[in-house]
Amino acid sequence: MGRGWVKDPHSGGVKIPEAVRQRIEQRIKTYANAHYAGKFNRIEVRFRGALCYVDAYLEPPEPSAGLLKITGETREQYFERQRNYSTHLCRLRYFGNEESWSLAFYTYSNERYEPSMFHNGTFYGKPEEAFDVGAVYLDH
Repeated sequence: MGRGWVKDPHSGGVKIPEAVRQRIEQRIKTYANAHYAGKFNRIEVRFRGALCYVDAYLEPPEPSAGLLKITGETREQYFERQRNYSTHLCRLRYFGNEESWSLAFYTYSNERYEPSMFHNGTFYGKPEEAFDVGAVYLDH
């Protein structure tokens, strides 16, 4: 039996053109604001080559007196530090079609992006669908 070529949804890809970057960033932010309002302070979308990274900045919970003692911070310092800490939601890989990306979910247990399927049961989907997968981190 001969070897055949198999498309890997989690490697390769195509560099994302600037016009596509702008549209995708706007789509993701619009979707996040419409479906997850109040669950984050802001969303950041970054691009590198064929990859699109989506991060959220969350409102931190009220610190206990014990936590402030351990960190040696004032309440204000604690909030300032925590509000500037990003929560990685997901990474998308572009293959030349704005409606079909692959997805990697950030796992904090391994501190890396792991290949993931979309809720539709496939390895390809829209950026908004990828946000839904990563949005599990918005419920803290």
